[in-house]
Amino acid sequence: MIEIIAAFARWSQLTANLILFGSCVFLAIIWQRKDILETPWITRLEKIFPWLAGVIVAGLIGILATTASDATGDVANAWNPAVWLDVVQQTQIGHIWAARALLAILLLGAVLKIQPVDRVRGHYAVWAFLAALPIIAGTLMSHSSADEMSFTAIAPYAIHILLAGIWVGALPAFLLILLNLRKEMGFTAMQTAVGYLKKFSAIALPVMLLLMITGVIVTDRLVDEKYYALVASAYGWLLNFKLTILAIILVIAYQARNRWLPLLERSENEQSRDSTAHLTQWVRIEFVLALLLVLFATVLANTLPAKHAMVENWPYPFRFSIDATWDQPNVQDKVWSGIVLFVVALGTIWLGIRLHWSRVVKILVPGVLGISSMALALPPLAVEAFPETYKKPTVPIDAISIVAGAHLYAENCVNCHGPQGKGTKPSPDPDVRDPTDLLTQEHTAKYTVGNVFHQLSSGIPGTEMPGYADKLSEEERWDLINFLHAMSRGFDARLLGSMIVPETPAIASPVFNYSASDGSSGNLKDFRLQKNVLMVLFAWPQAKERFFQLAASYDRIRDLNTEILAVPIHPLTDEQLQQITEIAPFPIVTEGWQEIKDAYWWYRRVRVVPDLSGKGMFPQHMEFVTDRFGYLRARWVAQFEGFGWQNVGALTLQLTQLNQEGEIMPPPGEHAH
Repeated sequence: MIEIIAAFARWSQLTANLILFGSCVFLAIIWQRKDILETPWITRLEKIFPWLAGVIVAGLIGILATTASDATGDVANAWNPAVWLDVVQQTQIGHIWAARALLAILLLGAVLKIQPVDRVRGHYAVWAFLAALPIIAGTLMSHSSADEMSFTAIAPYAIHILLAGIWVGALPAFLLILLNLRKEMGFTAMQTAVGYLKKFSAIALPVMLLLMITGVIVTDRLVDEKYYALVASAYGWLLNFKLTILAIILVIAYQARNRWLPLLERSENEQSRDSTAHLTQWVRIEFVLALLLVLFATVLANTLPAKHAMVENWPYPFRFSIDATWDQPNVQDKVWSGIVLFVVALGTIWLGIRLHWSRVVKILVPGVLGISSMALALPPLAVEAFPETYKKPTVPIDAISIVAGAHLYAENCVNCHGPQGKGTKPSPDPDVRDPTDLLTQEHTAKYTVGNVFHQLSSGIPGTEMPGYADKLSEEERWDLINFLHAMSRGFDARLLGSMIVPETPAIASPVFNYSASDGSSGNLKDFRLQKNVLMVLFAWPQAKERFFQLAASYDRIRDLNTEILAVPIHPLTDEQLQQITEIAPFPIVTEGWQEIKDAYWWYRRVRVVPDLSGKGMFPQHMEFVTDRFGYLRARWVAQFEGFGWQNVGALTLQLTQLNQEGEIMPPPGEHAH
């Protein structure tokens, strides 16, 4: 029950606000002279302004009451003003609500104050401005502001809502003009009314165009490339229904602008009456659909966005992927042919209108061409999918998970796929596929992590790959997947060197927890958006000379916004640790070093030493630079890459370059994808 009350409060408040705002914008646009105030339809419209302003205030009170109930988990608190006050005083949502309420009260006061006055155009502009403020303040509680409270995040959504208000709010005025016209069918009244309606139609087209553009921008941010969620989540289906309603409204608006309105202007008295009645009927339908559209929009605004949706059970046996299919034979030709055919289908719509085709032909020809274009272009982009295809990992990809996965790989996978994932055991059966080369083949395009989870759980038909659902727990399977990703990323890391490639972050640094000799502790992620990290994997006493170099340059390196973390690759005795700390002013990792060393071992390879045979070797000294956004940008393997950063000037040059870069990509996610 409380959810229904909350939805109604949000819908009524927003609808009233949009109508008041849009009506005032409309009146400000069509204003010509003071005698317009004597027009009956304006009088009727203005009578509802105080009621609309009151509904805004009442709706906000309802929103506060239901918010108090949700925040405390007690339905009874929806009727407790003391709890309301606590929410307003102690929460950010409450502060935003207070701002909205003050702006709504200011609007109500202005409406009551100005309405009895002999008005000019500026009064409507003032009302419109004041009505816009609660709408803009409301966007601070939207999904757009949830991830980032900034102008660039909120502005598109605020503009989108205001544009919707210009359109929705003008519809009541449009209806009242038509209803008034049915009573006054004189030539002057007809021309005046048609003039008002044409002005509205003139602004409606660019408003709707901008409304769609800002809608695409907002939706794209809330989907964030997870377009599959549009057909497999509550947010997606609500959005689809909203777009369907919008499409119907656009058809009605197009007909009104290009058919019924010109017909109204040219018709004789009796025909004008019929045209007016017909246009009134369809504008009523448009207004009802607009109210329904606002309802869907308010529900959508309080539904988990697509980018956060958990699609635990993908309902289709396929998915579309350009990355996985684009380079396959004939795919590009079929897709481009389908796109051309779709453009032709759009062209026949224009041609049918231009040549006045019959209604059946205007629908049939573009429809057949459009369906044919999709039948040609979409199947080549389809790849197999499973219920778990978009399942989100429950285990973060970090050093602990990677190392656990490495042990599971050694126990269950090494016999077929080899110690380094190269697939070293071909199947003797010619009808059975050989084990996959997990190291060098690209998997992320064709196989999502959910697909790999399904294959690990159920096996792969036509291969010797068994299912492990009965043998490995769900967490263990995710550990194994995290290891496979680390192994593949580690092979990609062979392209790294001691010099960074500017502006090209690509490989996420495996994160880890640690404790150090100086009493510090934390996680590699703690340095994100703050400092670069130079991680030194060392053997002692072989690294003594290097530690003297780094100690002498430590202040210089720290001035370049970089911290050094030294990680041993062998256990250190108390005596060795004391020797190191007497030299090194930077942290020496004492807890967590084993997992860090084992995880970063997979990132050891260089171009000239691919190291793919057997178990592989472990270099005795490696240094990694992770930028302040969490990406592995440079690496020096002393055993294979010569002097490298022994010249500290070469190292500081790389750090200087990193500090000159801005955020090119957002920090890596916590899970494999």
